[in-house]
Amino acid sequence: MIAGVLSAIAALIHLGCIYFGATWYRFFGAGEQMVKLSEQGSIKPTVITASITVMLIVWALYAFSGAGLIMPLPLVRTVLVIISALYLLRAVAGFYLIGHPLGRTAEFWIWSSSICLVVALVHIIGLKQAWMSL
Repeated sequence: MIAGVLSAIAALIHLGCIYFGATWYRFFGAGEQMVKLSEQGSIKPTVITASITVMLIVWALYAFSGAGLIMPLPLVRTVLVIISALYLLRAVAGFYLIGHPLGRTAEFWIWSSSICLVVALVHIIGLKQAWMSL
């Protein structure tokens, strides 16, 4: 349940970036290129961020399904393992990118990677607890 809430919060933050634009993109460390594109009225930041938002919503739904809060979704066990692995991979990759920031700050990579690591661990703990019922 906690993993689903965390993914849902991340989805809401991404929706906020779409709605509030450059200010939120800058605050959350999306990088100056995304900020500039948003300021110019480009649709690219919206498309990218909306795609991430949809993914995070799906991930939240799978976590809620695994917790038994909503109907069982297809391949829930497999999908939750993949989601956990992706959060973990994102965390590890982000820590590597601190030295190669790709247009973002080191602080962005530290914070976002730490958050992804926590979410990955919450997913893994939840999977361990619910494994037999999935």
